[in-house]
Amino acid sequence: MVMTDDRVNDQELHHVLAHALRGWSKAGDALERTFELPDFKAALAFINALGDRAEQMGHHPDVDLRYNRVKLRLTSHDVGGITRRDLRLAEQAEKIAHGHHPVRKTA
Repeated sequence: MVMTDDRVNDQELHHVLAHALRGWSKAGDALERTFELPDFKAALAFINALGDRAEQMGHHPDVDLRYNRVKLRLTSHDVGGITRRDLRLAEQAEKIAHGHHPVRKTA
Protein backbone atom coordinates (compact mmCIF):
# COMPACT_ATOMS: atom_id res chain seq x y z
CA MET A 1 0.00 0.00 0.00
CA VAL A 2 1.29 3.48 -0.87
CA MET A 3 2.43 5.39 2.23
CA THR A 4 1.17 8.89 1.39
CA ASP A 5 -1.70 10.50 3.28
CA ASP A 6 -3.76 11.31 0.20
CA ARG A 7 -7.51 10.95 0.23
CA VAL A 8 -8.60 7.57 -1.12
CA ASN A 9 -10.93 7.54 -4.13
CA ASP A 10 -14.04 5.34 -4.19
CA GLN A 11 -12.59 2.81 -6.64
CA GLU A 12 -9.45 2.28 -4.56
CA LEU A 13 -11.47 2.10 -1.35
CA HIS A 14 -13.81 -0.51 -2.83
CA HIS A 15 -10.81 -2.63 -3.84
CA VAL A 16 -9.15 -2.37 -0.42
CA LEU A 17 -12.38 -3.20 1.43
CA ALA A 18 -12.97 -6.22 -0.83
CA HIS A 19 -9.46 -7.64 -0.51
CA ALA A 20 -7.31 -6.28 2.31
CA LEU A 21 -9.77 -4.97 4.90
CA ARG A 22 -12.66 -7.41 4.86
CA GLY A 23 -15.11 -6.69 7.63
CA TRP A 24 -14.61 -2.93 7.33
CA SER A 25 -17.20 -0.75 5.64
CA LYS A 26 -17.57 2.82 4.48
CA ALA A 27 -19.98 4.84 6.63
CA GLY A 28 -20.27 8.37 5.28
CA ASP A 29 -16.80 9.88 5.34
CA ALA A 30 -15.31 7.16 7.57
CA LEU A 31 -14.32 3.52 7.81
CA GLU A 32 -16.05 1.41 10.46
CA ARG A 33 -15.65 -2.04 11.92
CA THR A 34 -16.85 -3.77 15.07
CA PHE A 35 -14.54 -6.32 16.65
CA GLU A 36 -15.97 -8.91 19.01
CA LEU A 37 -13.36 -10.13 21.48
CA PRO A 38 -13.59 -12.93 24.06
CA ASP A 39 -14.41 -10.67 27.02
CA PHE A 40 -14.19 -7.15 28.46
CA LYS A 41 -10.55 -7.51 29.52
CA ALA A 42 -9.53 -8.62 26.02
CA ALA A 43 -11.43 -5.70 24.51
CA LEU A 44 -9.56 -3.27 26.79
CA ALA A 45 -6.21 -4.86 25.88
CA PHE A 46 -7.08 -4.45 22.19
CA ILE A 47 -7.98 -0.79 22.69
CA ASN A 48 -4.78 -0.12 24.66
CA ALA A 49 -2.59 -1.79 22.04
CA LEU A 50 -4.32 0.12 19.25
CA GLY A 51 -3.99 3.32 21.26
CA ASP A 52 -0.23 2.85 21.39
CA ARG A 53 -0.08 2.43 17.60
CA ALA A 54 -2.41 5.38 17.05
CA GLU A 55 -0.18 7.60 19.20
CA GLN A 56 2.88 6.52 17.20
CA MET A 57 1.05 7.35 13.98
CA GLY A 58 -0.43 10.61 15.29
CA HIS A 59 -3.83 9.44 14.06
CA HIS A 60 -6.60 8.57 16.49
CA PRO A 61 -9.76 6.50 15.98
CA ASP A 62 -13.18 7.04 17.47
CA VAL A 63 -13.70 4.09 19.83
CA ASP A 64 -16.92 2.70 21.29
CA LEU A 65 -16.58 -0.10 23.87
CA ARG A 66 -19.58 -2.27 24.80
CA TYR A 67 -18.39 -5.14 27.04
CA ASN A 68 -16.52 -7.33 24.52
CA ARG A 69 -17.39 -5.35 21.38
CA VAL A 70 -15.17 -2.56 20.12
CA LYS A 71 -16.43 -0.35 17.31
CA LEU A 72 -13.81 1.69 15.50
CA ARG A 73 -14.49 4.66 13.26
CA LEU A 74 -11.59 6.05 11.22
CA THR A 75 -11.59 9.29 9.28
CA SER A 76 -9.15 12.09 8.52
CA HIS A 77 -10.89 15.23 9.70
CA ASP A 78 -8.19 17.46 8.20
CA VAL A 79 -9.18 16.40 4.66
CA GLY A 80 -12.82 15.53 5.34
CA GLY A 81 -12.67 11.89 4.34
CA ILE A 82 -10.82 8.61 4.24
CA THR A 83 -7.08 8.72 3.62
CA ARG A 84 -4.26 6.21 3.54
CA ARG A 85 -3.65 7.04 7.22
CA ASP A 86 -7.04 5.50 7.94
CA LEU A 87 -6.22 2.42 5.86
CA ARG A 88 -2.90 1.97 7.70
CA LEU A 89 -4.57 2.29 11.09
CA ALA A 90 -7.26 -0.21 10.04
CA GLU A 91 -4.48 -2.62 9.02
CA GLN A 92 -2.88 -2.17 12.43
CA ALA A 93 -6.21 -2.86 14.15
CA GLU A 94 -6.53 -6.11 12.20
CA LYS A 95 -3.00 -7.21 13.13
CA ILE A 96 -3.54 -6.42 16.79
CA ALA A 97 -6.92 -8.13 16.96
CA HIS A 98 -5.82 -11.28 15.20
CA GLY A 99 -2.42 -11.40 16.88
CA HIS A 100 -3.68 -11.23 20.44
CA HIS A 101 -7.11 -12.83 20.56
CA PRO A 102 -9.48 -14.73 18.33
CA VAL A 103 -11.92 -12.23 16.88
CA ARG A 104 -15.45 -13.01 15.78
CA LYS A 105 -16.68 -10.94 12.88
CA THR A 106 -19.76 -8.83 13.60
CA ALA A 107 -21.90 -6.65 11.41
